[in-house]
Amino acid sequence: MTKDDIAAVFEEIATLLELQGENVFRCNAYRNAARAVTQIDGDLKTLIQNNELEGIRGIGKAIAEKIETMVTTNELPYLKELQAKVPEGLRALLKLPGVGPKKVKALYDNLGIDSLEKLKQACEENKVADLKGFGAKTQAKILEGIAFVDTVGNRVRFDQAYPLAQKLLEHLKALPGVQKAEICGSLRRRRETTKDIDILIASEDAKPIMAAFVKLPEMMQVVGHGETKSSIVAGMHLEGEVGQIVLNADLRVVTEEQFPFALAYFTGSKEHNIRMRQRAIERGLSLNEYALTGKKNVKCKDEKEIYAALDLSYVPPELREDSGEIEAAEKHKLPRLVELKDLRGVFHNHTTYSDGSASLEEMANAAKDLGLEYFGVADHSQYLKMANGMTPARARKQIKEIDALNKKLKGVQIFKGVECDILEDGTLDYDDDLLSEFDYVVASVHTHFGMPLEEMTARICKALAHPFVTMLGHATGRLLLRRDAYRLDQDAVIECAAKHTKMIEINANPLRLDLDWKHIKQAKKLGVPLVINPDAHSPVDLRYIENGIFEARRGWLEAKDIFNCQGFEEVKSELKRRKGL
Repeated sequence: MTKDDIAAVFEEIATLLELQGENVFRCNAYRNAARAVTQIDGDLKTLIQNNELEGIRGIGKAIAEKIETMVTTNELPYLKELQAKVPEGLRALLKLPGVGPKKVKALYDNLGIDSLEKLKQACEENKVADLKGFGAKTQAKILEGIAFVDTVGNRVRFDQAYPLAQKLLEHLKALPGVQKAEICGSLRRRRETTKDIDILIASEDAKPIMAAFVKLPEMMQVVGHGETKSSIVAGMHLEGEVGQIVLNADLRVVTEEQFPFALAYFTGSKEHNIRMRQRAIERGLSLNEYALTGKKNVKCKDEKEIYAALDLSYVPPELREDSGEIEAAEKHKLPRLVELKDLRGVFHNHTTYSDGSASLEEMANAAKDLGLEYFGVADHSQYLKMANGMTPARARKQIKEIDALNKKLKGVQIFKGVECDILEDGTLDYDDDLLSEFDYVVASVHTHFGMPLEEMTARICKALAHPFVTMLGHATGRLLLRRDAYRLDQDAVIECAAKHTKMIEINANPLRLDLDWKHIKQAKKLGVPLVINPDAHSPVDLRYIENGIFEARRGWLEAKDIFNCQGFEEVKSELKRRKGL
């Protein structure tokens, strides 16, 4: 088992203990252990042999023994014991927004609810509202949450689906006779979530490829096995995830000559394909998944030649949503989309001063290892006690530590920031004297998600008007496939940011990807600078920036649209200017 696998086990243990009503300290011990394991340097087996595990912060004797068991046996009997005590359906209830382990336990203890179906029925019969600690409003929110879960169905996040798709592709590329192979569909367009995997292969002999596909190691069930198309249910365990990622996977095999047309067609979107077919018809041609034909076939060796044949610039897959890309391609005015190498630094990150798992120096050096010039820390402000929010005294202590580190560090510099809570009335969690000591301020909502649309919009706009606020963090509060965005007039918020010359974050945490691409486009249109931030709580989380690049590309962003595509000196100068220094 890897470190991430072990961390996932400890996270699940913490949740299972909470569902059994264990005390919060014991549950937190396992969550702390999960964070500690991911930050261990060196080989676990070596640490175990040298009896060095117990010396690591967050790992005591009992935790060390469990780590040793998992490393040596690839399993943990204690986890199986806990799983046997907790009905499987209870864990499904935790997917509902606002329903934590305490509420799940109360529902089970008082009403015997151990499934979404039973919970929905109990709400409809008004039984949940009568429970202590619930009430009519909570019952209504639970019903909304069940409807949300039903809507997202069996969709999976991009960061979970893509590794499975890549693994399938890797197997298929190694087969004899495969000339070309690509992932298609919504994964190629970098959609935030997907419900299936589409793979396309060019080969002159489809039969052996189809036979191999339905026998891949990840195959769980054969749905269909044809001559040129087959479908399976595929599953794979990802590091750090509890359970397997399971998705339908479709494979199509075409000839090498057909491949560019099939790649364009099966990449989609459907709406983009309709526009492309219409454009072909207007030119006396016919476009489908196999060819571009007129009086004779128009041969195209790749997608670029298909677009050129229709008098268009090549449209990158991320833009193929029928959202203006055809018109821009016709005028040859598509943007030069931002790339990962354009990003020079990050601003929204956490350390052990709040709920991060690594020190300031460790995080800054991890940023340097990724090739970044600067690292901005934005630990939580005091209001968010559950995230170990910093008191003013601790915030000032951190500022002094940053000043000292900046004299010591080479190849990377730290900007002093804070993720300051936007309180219910739109005021900020720190006073102006303290806020003025930071290089920048990320203002974020972490509580009171259920406010009416007008009140939430006014709350955020009031914060954006504050002179010390630099950027808005995770603007809509959504958690992909877990929690919908709070009720908010997003256009009004973007207009407010433009009015007050504030920035808006693209939160690259794969659970958030917030702003979404449509509102990124709107922000760009109004001249609002965007900032790609990983919201990292550990060194490995800094790699989330790639997710942010994907979302930025879907939002038509170029490097010039993104604040942290500027170098250190430019950023330093602009942050000072914004503070009036």
